[in-house]
Amino acid sequence: MTPETLQDGRTEITARGLLIGTVITLIFTAANVYFGLKAGITFSTSIPAAVISMAILRGLQGATIQENNIVQTVASAAGTLSSIIFVLPGLTIVGWWSGFPFWTSFLICASGGILGVMYTIPLRRALVTDSELPYPEGVACAEVLKVGAGRERDLDLEAVESHRAGLKAVVVGSIVSAVFYVVVQMRIFSSDVAQYFRFGNRGAATGYDFSLSFALFAIGHLVGLSVGVAMLAGALIGWGWAVPHFTSLHPLTGAASDVAQAAWDHSVRFIGAGAIGVAAVWTLGMLVKPLVGGLAGTLAAARLRKAGQAHTLPSVERDIPIGTVGLVSLLCLLPVIWLFWHFAVISGLGPRAWVLSIEAVIFVVIIGFLVSTVCGYMAGLIGSSNSPLSGVGILVVVLFALLLVLTVKSGLPASAGKALVAFALFVTAVVFAVASIANNNLQDLKTGQLVDATPGRQQWALVIGVLGGALVIPPVLDLLNHAYGFLGAPGVNPARALPAPQAGLISALAQGVIQNNIDWGLIATGALIGAGCIVLDEILRRVWKSVRLPPLAVGLGIYLPTSTTLMVVAGAIVGWLFSRHAERAPRPEATRQLGVLLASGLIVGESLLGVVFAAVIAFSGNAAPIAVVGGNFATASTWAGGIAFAALTCLLYRWIVRLARR
Repeated sequence: MTPETLQDGRTEITARGLLIGTVITLIFTAANVYFGLKAGITFSTSIPAAVISMAILRGLQGATIQENNIVQTVASAAGTLSSIIFVLPGLTIVGWWSGFPFWTSFLICASGGILGVMYTIPLRRALVTDSELPYPEGVACAEVLKVGAGRERDLDLEAVESHRAGLKAVVVGSIVSAVFYVVVQMRIFSSDVAQYFRFGNRGAATGYDFSLSFALFAIGHLVGLSVGVAMLAGALIGWGWAVPHFTSLHPLTGAASDVAQAAWDHSVRFIGAGAIGVAAVWTLGMLVKPLVGGLAGTLAAARLRKAGQAHTLPSVERDIPIGTVGLVSLLCLLPVIWLFWHFAVISGLGPRAWVLSIEAVIFVVIIGFLVSTVCGYMAGLIGSSNSPLSGVGILVVVLFALLLVLTVKSGLPASAGKALVAFALFVTAVVFAVASIANNNLQDLKTGQLVDATPGRQQWALVIGVLGGALVIPPVLDLLNHAYGFLGAPGVNPARALPAPQAGLISALAQGVIQNNIDWGLIATGALIGAGCIVLDEILRRVWKSVRLPPLAVGLGIYLPTSTTLMVVAGAIVGWLFSRHAERAPRPEATRQLGVLLASGLIVGESLLGVVFAAVIAFSGNAAPIAVVGGNFATASTWAGGIAFAALTCLLYRWIVRLARR
């Protein structure tokens, strides 16, 4: 493959870059699938891939920052397409599949993922180029690439010192977060500082959980105070009102932590999903104007190409041509139609197979584009790792299950109920593949914008990453299903089964809607809260333009566990205090920039170690492979971890201030 170069001669897309990115994709995807099924979360692989790429390419001739960016773009599919595990295992949990047929699973991942790439192309100008969204992981990845690409011989003295300081901030942040993560895995430090308690006559329960994660803390620094405060408001609604309310309504015996977590899992998350749904619809409405502008820009670029003037477009504005986008989208929909028809036929829904297939494809086309927009916005707001894809899955499965109830259920025998549940999960899996890649693609395009990359090259690179991830996900899922099984699936040993919490929840929702036993009051309550947040945010926008309360972030605060939200909030507050202090420093801009690089390093270190430990856990079968202490050390480890985390945070920021002065 001949390397493709930019207008100034820099190499961008090469065979070696695509090969490195594909290998990283295969490894990271396998690790992410296991990690997600066991812990309920997946990790972003963009930054670890960028670091590995720079380590490999740095000594090779002609390596550029844009080539490294292509590598991380290919590999980033591993962190997002693997999110299909939040839905696909549901087909085994409801007892419909006993394994994961390779070609069916591959086509779900590949066709949905490539559609996600195509859908985000006309969104780029609206959500990236002309947007003020922070894109924390995209910015962090760009900063890492910039620092790693520096060549001191090409810089003046001041630039050399700036480059060295930036590199030092990234390296020190990476080492600190990596070492802290290792000590946590050794169980010397606790992974979180949590406390749950009961109060009142009816035994209401609630609590808090600060995950001792430097990566989450750093994301808070990058997203800013408004998002952090909004997430805190959501956490207070969820754990200050909703959890105590539901635990007092239905008093249960047991530990306060178990009672509170059960209320959050079975009730409060649905309130959060309702709030996210209303906020997402509002966000779509607010994005109509920029989306129209973005589409107009895309069509204008297409006209220039048609007139033979494509060379007049700057490289940073060259997307995949809109005609190609349409053709590729159509080609992806052909296997999707066949998948839906074939699934309906073999499920015993043959008399309605074509009706179901057409209905499902229209649903994928329309809802897929809408969730692409929402997921892209949420990723820009708080990062793709923290974007609640499972919340999107909840809304999608509820909508499609309702559609099935309204359009086909009455014409089918009662025995077809299980088949309808399976069909709803199958269609949701395709939409989820679209959503997961859309959640990631715009983050990558933000990185590309900051390093002067060509969007079209990145978009094709992501297609390659999607195909690589789609190849490895089915066999890994099948292996884990036969080795452990998923909690709730027929005949599975609960003591050995992987929890797969999101897949279990989404499966239960599909069954609840089709069997008409879902609590709509919870979702309606969340919708009212979301509407109230929208009104409040609009008032703040008109009265204090610098103060906002993003409604989606409030919904995220309700929906996500406090182990995620509270540390992001802490990072946002500390980052704001640091920025205020930087304004009084001799070099304000340099100080703020070093703070961003430190946060980027904190994400890098923990992300890299997260990949390593996910692989170790997957192959060893041991959830704590390097633990050196037992459970009797838990109290001491909590104190030790909390104090060490706070002390290291203070020392790091003081060091950054001194580094900026020098």
